[in-house]
Amino acid sequence: MVIPSIAAVTARITARSQTTRAAYMERMARARDRGPGKAHLSCSNLAHAYAGAGPDQGAMVTGSTGNIGIVTAYNDMLSAHRPLEDYPRLIREAARIAGGTAQVAGGVPAMCDGVTQGAGGMELSLFSRDVIALAAGIALSHDVFDAALYLGVCDKIVPGLVIAAATFGHLPGIFVPAGPMTSGLPNEEKAQVRKQFAAGEVGRDVLMAAEMASYHGSGTCTFYGTANTNQMLMEVMGLHLPGSAFVPPDTDLRAALVAEAARRVLGLTVRAEYTPVCDILDERAFVNGIAGLMATGGSTNLVLHLPAMARAAGVILDLQDFADISAAVPLIARVYPNGLADVNHFHAAGGIGYVIAELLAAGLLHDDVRTVAGPGLEHYTQGPVLRDGAVQYDIGTRISLNDRILRTVAAPFSPTGGLVQLHGDLGRAVIKTSAIAPERQIITAAARVFDTQDAVKAAFKAGEFTSDVIVVVRFQGPRANGMPELHALTPTLAVLQDRGLQVALVTDGRMSGASGKVPAAIHLAPEAALGGPLARIRDGDIIRLDAIAGRLDVLTEGWLVRELAPYDAPPSEGVGRELFALFRATAGMADSGAGVVI
Repeated sequence: MVIPSIAAVTARITARSQTTRAAYMERMARARDRGPGKAHLSCSNLAHAYAGAGPDQGAMVTGSTGNIGIVTAYNDMLSAHRPLEDYPRLIREAARIAGGTAQVAGGVPAMCDGVTQGAGGMELSLFSRDVIALAAGIALSHDVFDAALYLGVCDKIVPGLVIAAATFGHLPGIFVPAGPMTSGLPNEEKAQVRKQFAAGEVGRDVLMAAEMASYHGSGTCTFYGTANTNQMLMEVMGLHLPGSAFVPPDTDLRAALVAEAARRVLGLTVRAEYTPVCDILDERAFVNGIAGLMATGGSTNLVLHLPAMARAAGVILDLQDFADISAAVPLIARVYPNGLADVNHFHAAGGIGYVIAELLAAGLLHDDVRTVAGPGLEHYTQGPVLRDGAVQYDIGTRISLNDRILRTVAAPFSPTGGLVQLHGDLGRAVIKTSAIAPERQIITAAARVFDTQDAVKAAFKAGEFTSDVIVVVRFQGPRANGMPELHALTPTLAVLQDRGLQVALVTDGRMSGASGKVPAAIHLAPEAALGGPLARIRDGDIIRLDAIAGRLDVLTEGWLVRELAPYDAPPSEGVGRELFALFRATAGMADSGAGVVI
């Protein structure tokens, strides 16, 4: 049983979502009752679908086997997605052994925020989530599949695939990860070199060497940003095979888990175990996801993605739900940027299985959920092992193997979670507090106002920051320019902080999933481009950011009656911006997920 505060949030979400969830489940029931789509297709339709299936053609024509649709985000530019190249072959082979078949239904784009940080392409990043959902929808629209496997890892890819999986929620589905790259240059050392470069103390050659030593091979980047937060979520929400998130690529166990996903998803299609995605993605699953986010100090980007994912399943989340769960769930993991450990160290210390076991024992997660592993979240306290070529499960550790990385609910790193909702004169925002020193969680300072992150960097290089400052970067919301991450400002602001200044960022844009030690009030809504209060702030206005009380206020008299600052629309062309004008014009508010298709 969950504790009363978690139960109350779940009940509130259920009540708020009653109409939308009922309509969604009715739609899923109609799709389920219609039966397999291929039964309604003509022989010509089916021949086109099966023409390229080679040795599987015969089994497909008989209609006696389950057919898996593979939706893949493979490309070999993203290190996290490089291992996915061989997955379709492994899945086809495993499906045949299990008496089924598998086809790549389609591919979805997968861009890397690490490549586009501080560049124009970042303005397409958030919208790529909706493109991924649309592309996956097209892939599955052929309607010849009995189940689906979703292959993707990074920032917008998993949320986009979840939106698609919910839309095709009458189908069983499993998410198949790739695992993290081996540990390279420690993240803290990489961050130090970045600050040295920002301060002009080292050259580009030193910076490049450090970056390549950190990002050096196949697999997910090893810090606990959005990509690895996604992997945690897929386990705590019951869409992964248990314990599969952080098994390294190119290992026998990883290959066996891919094959096991194919075998398992076929099992979920049969009447006795029929488990469609719509039955997994209910209110309790999303509450579990938020609790996992808070307990591990996960990415701020999920405050955008979880509401969009939930809405696709008829569940309506509000920022207050995040705040209340954060107040109830302690921070029990420290992984960079919230600590020195990377995800490989986290996994070795007990990993997600330990976190889930600890939260379940404390009544902070719903156990009475459906998952791809079977009824109950208890499955996810186990860990996979390879015996005689087959995946089996052992009881996971119930004690932390490194208390600098993982602690108990009774003796946590912090009594509350890693994200705080901010209310106040400027609207609603969020801040990630898990890596911020206590003495920096309340800042009162004069504002310096900028309309671009490049202008902030130019002011820094000109030596203009000499006193405590709250840096305001506005016109960065979804309607303005697609809500890019502003992570490229992190080294600059960190240098100022290291010089002894009190520094914070306030923006209607995003920071990174790897938001670190500099306080950043982000996702501010309503955004400046739509007339939000941020457009009335001027240089010198006194702003108070109080992450402890959850407040963001302006202390200058008369500021609210000023005219709005002139809005000069950012570039609308180059690096594909031209194709996304409709997205910029129709994107939702940040506090409801900034969605386009949902």
